Amino acid sequence: MGLRIQTNLPSIAAQRVLGVQQQRQEHATQALASGSRIVHASDDAAGLAISESLKGQIRGAAMARSNAFNAGSSIQIAEGSLNEINNILIRVRELGIQSASDTVGDKERTFLNNEAQQLLTESDRIAKTTRFGDRRLLDGSGGQMEFHVGAFAGSENVIKYNMSSDATASELGIDGISVEDKGSARDALQTVDDALQKLGSMRANFGAIQSRLNATTSNLDNQVENLSAANSRIRDADVAHETAEMASATVLQNAAVSVLAQANQFPGVAMKLIG
Repeated sequence: MGLRIQTNLPSIAAQRVLGVQQQRQEHATQALASGSRIVHASDDAAGLAISESLKGQIRGAAMARSNAFNAGSSIQIAEGSLNEINNILIRVRELGIQSASDTVGDKERTFLNNEAQQLLTESDRIAKTTRFGDRRLLDGSGGQMEFHVGAFAGSENVIKYNMSSDATASELGIDGISVEDKGSARDALQTVDDALQKLGSMRANFGAIQSRLNATTSNLDNQVENLSAANSRIRDADVAHETAEMASATVLQNAAVSVLAQANQFPGVAMKLIG
C-alpha cells in the first residue's frame, strides 16, 4: 500500500477497533454497576422479554402471598376472639355449677350471678366489636370474603370464605341465662354446653381455612423462590465474566490507542519524501 496524506487508513482502522473496545468496556462497567447482564434490549431481546414476564409474575406472587397472610390474620383475629368467648362461657359454666349447689346461699348466688351477667355482656361485646379493617367478623354480617392468592387472573386464583360466624349472645342463646337460683343455674348449664358446641364448630371452620391459607402461603413462597432463581439465571450479570471482559477491553483499548498514535504518524513519513 502506498503512502497517502489525505486518507489515513491505518488511523481509521485503529479508531474503529478503539471504539469497539470502548463499547465492550462500557458494557462491562454498566453490567457490573447494575448487576444485570442485559444492559440494553439488543443484548438479549428474547431473554429480556422472558425476564420481564418473570419479574411481573414474581411481583404478583409476592403480593398474592401478602394477601394470603392478611387473610390469615383476619381469620386469626376472629378465632382469637372466639377463644376468649369460649373461656368466658367456661367460667360461666363454673359459676352455674357452683350456684346449683346448696354449699352457697342466696346472697352468694347473687354475687355469682353478678359476675356471670358481666361476663355474658362482655362476651356479646366481643362478638359485636371484633373486626378486621371495617368488616365485622363475629356478628353474622361478615358475608362472603374473597382472597386473591394467585399471580394471575381467574377464579382458580381466588379463595372464597363465608364469614357468617355469629357469636353474639342472642345467637348462642346465652342472653337470658341466670345463675341466681339453683333451678336457673342448672338450666344454664345445658344452654352453655350448647353454646360451647356452636363455638367449637365455628373455631373448627376457622381452623380449616387457616390450614388452607398456610398451605397457600407455603406454595407462594416456593413460587417466588423458584421464579427468582429462573429470572436470576437469565438476567443477572456473571461478575467473573464481566470483570474479565472489562480487563480484556481495557488492555485492547490501550493497545488500540498506541496503534492509533503510530498510525497518525504515517502522513508525516510521506511528508519527508516531499521535503
